[in-house]
Amino acid sequence: MATDKKNNKNKKSIAKQWVQGRSFLTLDFFRRNGLYILGVTALIMMKISKKYEYQNCLQQVISLSKDLENAETDCVMAGAKYNSQIRESEMMMRIDTSHIDLTMPDQPPYKIKDK
Repeated sequence: MATDKKNNKNKKSIAKQWVQGRSFLTLDFFRRNGLYILGVTALIMMKISKKYEYQNCLQQVISLSKDLENAETDCVMAGAKYNSQIRESEMMMRIDTSHIDLTMPDQPPYKIKDK
């Protein structure tokens, strides 16, 4: 019974202090809980910095994936250009412009039949 009366009195005194404008955020409160407040503040700041770092890394990944797509497109275009250059007509034109003493045979190659 004595503890119930004491709890009621504590609740009433806290409510009375709150109404009178005296809150629990006093200098004594900060002296007692300063280490905890600094710890929680440090944890919050660390969380914010990790989130910022994560966003920067995500933007870098997106940028690099766009660069990769561009590089893949360049590779496909280079392959197509190479394939067009190795065609026979392209080679004949290069031989003619280079003045190399090569000629194309008049007859196509033939196969010897086995008997």
